[in-house]
Amino acid sequence: MPDGRKTVCVIGAGIVGVVTAALLQREGHDIVVVEPAGPGEGASFGNAGCLSASSVVPLSMPGTATGIARSIRDPMGPLAIRWRHLPNVAPWLVRFVRSGTYAKVREQARALRLLLAPSVVLYGSLLEEMGAGELLRSVGHLYVYRSEASWLKERLHWQLRRENGIAWDELDADALRQFDPKLSTEYVRGALLAANGHVTNPYRVVTAILAGILARGGRLVRGRAVGFDLEGTRLGAVRMEHGALSADAAVVTAGAWSRSLAAALGDRVPLESQRGYHLMLSDPEVSPRVPTNDAEGKFMVTPMELGLRAAGTVEFAGLRAPPNWDRAHVLMRQARRMLPGLRASYEAERITKWMGHRPSLPDSLPVIGRSRRTPDVVYAFGHGHVGLAAAPMTGRIVADLVGGKPPSVDISPFSASRFG
Repeated sequence: MPDGRKTVCVIGAGIVGVVTAALLQREGHDIVVVEPAGPGEGASFGNAGCLSASSVVPLSMPGTATGIARSIRDPMGPLAIRWRHLPNVAPWLVRFVRSGTYAKVREQARALRLLLAPSVVLYGSLLEEMGAGELLRSVGHLYVYRSEASWLKERLHWQLRRENGIAWDELDADALRQFDPKLSTEYVRGALLAANGHVTNPYRVVTAILAGILARGGRLVRGRAVGFDLEGTRLGAVRMEHGALSADAAVVTAGAWSRSLAAALGDRVPLESQRGYHLMLSDPEVSPRVPTNDAEGKFMVTPMELGLRAAGTVEFAGLRAPPNWDRAHVLMRQARRMLPGLRASYEAERITKWMGHRPSLPDSLPVIGRSRRTPDVVYAFGHGHVGLAAAPMTGRIVADLVGGKPPSVDISPFSASRFG
């Protein structure tokens, strides 16, 4: 195109997809968003709403193998593996453990910092532009610990944060009580990360951004993309289950369903679903002052527009297994332990449950970059637990690649070719 304007098909209407589409549209491209289900109804719907510039700590750390062995025996633990899925996920878990060396986690943390650092600032401008600025809160996050031993166990986590320029205030038991007297007196240590933010309704963030795209001339096409029609190394169309969509460029942001699309272009990516759960309580008696992460339980409690959300934990069970709702109820018990002011039981109509698929790669880094067979298809998937926070910087990188510009940051750590 002489003026650089392209028709870009963005495959997937989760948070990474719609933010990327919005930034491509800002650059003057014509946008078609493809989504087989409801926009924002996948992993983007149920996350904890956190914009964590501090989430640079990879999931696999030195000693992870021991935790995996325990998880197989505890279906209600922070990390659970269903026995039936174990043969399928075993190769992924091997890669996961091997990625958790001291040298590798430092490299991964530096790469994650590039994606996460500008999150709150970039959302501020984007949500204001879309008329949804009220959804953003910049009040920080709190990490809490029930023992000095658990705090010391994560000293490498905090070292990685320090090495990447992240600051925090350490709180002892008395300081925690003063900061948020609603928290359980079990907690004896805390860390307040004031630069973090959150959104009060992740689903509304997605739909507000998508509405802005459509109002500016973008299109939403309901259906499932299954492949690509290439003319040599140039993209001709995105193939759908029924028909095809002509496009000059495409972006794969299909979350946990991106693996087959990458394979169609010759990129074998070990993408796995880390299933997450949440439980929402409407009209809670108490809420934490800021989003609060129980470091031992691996869950976050976030005050939101529609109530109190407890979210987190990891379950490996694949894309098709039914939810294990007991895991959501465990989150309720944990939230009560964090906030003793919550009632012991609630009416069913005040509680909603959710399970979704976090698209995850074994080194905790997404795949961002051009596909093997054509420069016209760009990947932006596999963000795991940081999709919401990493979406704006990911979108900027993709907009540069589609526009033929060099990205503003080094994207080599995110290449699909790192898996062979």
